[in-house]
Amino acid sequence: MANAFSWMSWTPPVAIFFACVALMLVGMTVWELRSPTIERKGFLPMRTTRGDRLFIGLLAAAYINLAWVGLTDLDQWYAAGLGLLALVLIMRKG
Repeated sequence: MANAFSWMSWTPPVAIFFACVALMLVGMTVWELRSPTIERKGFLPMRTTRGDRLFIGLLAAAYINLAWVGLTDLDQWYAAGLGLLALVLIMRKG
């Protein structure tokens, strides 16, 4: 089993990222089971559920991180912070 993940560079930031995504998915599942979501309209150009906004927010965070890697030499933690802010903004106001 250990060799199954040897292709990927499991640095602490990568492990933290994947752990956070897994925790978000578990948290959203529990939240959905306890309080079913309703669609609402925010600043996004469509009606969305919590799950939709989580997916869009995770995509936005991924693109922020990819752009950061490609365009700057600054520490990746700044991009992670920006991605988190984008995710929170989309979840709250999207």
